[in-house]
Amino acid sequence: MNRVKKMMKAREAGSLLFLVLLILLVGLVNKDFWQPASLLNCLNDSVVFTLLAVGIAFVILTGEIDVSIGATLGMSAAVGATILRDGGSVVTAVLAAVSVGAVIGLVNGFGVSILNIPSLIFTLGVNGVVRGLIYVYTGGAWVENLPASFTKASNIKIAGELTLFYAVTIVLVLIANYIVTKTRKGRYFTAVGDNISGATLVGIPTVQTKILAYVICGIMAAVAGMVYASRIGFITPTAGNNYEMKAIAACVLGGVALTGGQGSLFGAAIGAIIMSSISRILVFLGFSSDYDNTITGIMLIVIVVVTTVAQNHGIVKNRHEILKARTNKAKSNAGQKGDQKV
Repeated sequence: MNRVKKMMKAREAGSLLFLVLLILLVGLVNKDFWQPASLLNCLNDSVVFTLLAVGIAFVILTGEIDVSIGATLGMSAAVGATILRDGGSVVTAVLAAVSVGAVIGLVNGFGVSILNIPSLIFTLGVNGVVRGLIYVYTGGAWVENLPASFTKASNIKIAGELTLFYAVTIVLVLIANYIVTKTRKGRYFTAVGDNISGATLVGIPTVQTKILAYVICGIMAAVAGMVYASRIGFITPTAGNNYEMKAIAACVLGGVALTGGQGSLFGAAIGAIIMSSISRILVFLGFSSDYDNTITGIMLIVIVVVTTVAQNHGIVKNRHEILKARTNKAKSNAGQKGDQKV
């Protein structure tokens, strides 16, 4: 247990160190990147991906995956934006969007936990269904003409260039991270991902925990969708497309193991800052932002490969240690029997 805790802390520290080094290196090439306004904009730009990464982290911690969060964001945002465009209140729009996200999450949880369908396959199918429903709901048209009061909300600043949205997001991340790491029921998520059979034996409701993880993921995607709508000012049928890759990459980069049971929401938030800053970093380095998805994919592959190799090395090392201990014990027993005969 202590080894796992040390590994989790090392993963978070490694992610934070990587972020600091990235800032230093980019700043050496273009010192304008070190300007406080530029650095704070990196944080402000990460709000949507932070919410997505933290949401999907709940699912990954249980050992599952959700590739439908981008579509969930798009559908929730389309529903909420339509209500706002037609004169509805912000509260009604947010509640409607969150309900949509929760329902999609519940469907995912039911398919994965109750029907025992592999999470990648089921959520991929849900992704296609929801994408189709977005086109049906919007008629393939953009949802525009949102109230100015709603679109201006994303620009409200509380300290320098730091926006209210990001400040609230950080508070939300800290609360969620505390619940997952410090409360008994919050630890269920990592326990299920670490050893589902063992979790079942000690009385942890594994099925309900996985369903709850998917519902939380859907709700976070819906909240991210409303933030997206406020920042962009309109919703297209392709809103949130491919966002799932960046959210997953953010989690992995932040130290959340794809095998489940390891990582933290705080680490996922750090990874989200890195992933959302790629486009801005490319601009400061003089490259086109068209390379954004390519770099994201490369980073995801490299991180997964390195993590897998490290895990396999750890498994082999543990096996050698166990074998060595058993061999030494056998030799010790044989020596004691020899002394008794003499």
